[in-house]
Amino acid sequence: MLSQISRVARARSVVATVSRSVQTRTFIAPTVSRRADFVQELYLKELKAYKMPAVKESDSVGQVQTFAEPKTPKSPEEADLASNLQEYESMAVEIEGQDASAQTSGTPAALPDWLEAEEDEPAKH
Repeated sequence: MLSQISRVARARSVVATVSRSVQTRTFIAPTVSRRADFVQELYLKELKAYKMPAVKESDSVGQVQTFAEPKTPKSPEEADLASNLQEYESMAVEIEGQDASAQTSGTPAALPDWLEAEEDEPAKH
């Protein structure tokens, strides 16, 4: 029984010291969550210490092609306008339904009989 009492006394003293250490916080002592962010703090510190290299005008040489404005294309219509006009004026006029040989002879074509006008009959009184 004496051994049990001594065990209980020891257990109480251990619990008391642990509870005192948990309850006692100081302003300077870092918290557990603060210590967990060690990697983040290290990363942020390195980011802040990073210096960007200076950008020079010659850095883009070899990386980007220089811009050259393309030549204005030549319009196909303006290429031979005078000769095209002369060719158009010398073309024979084609009329639908007539032979090309009748057009060149210069004689008027015979009218079809369905195109002739009907004669009016005199009125009977």
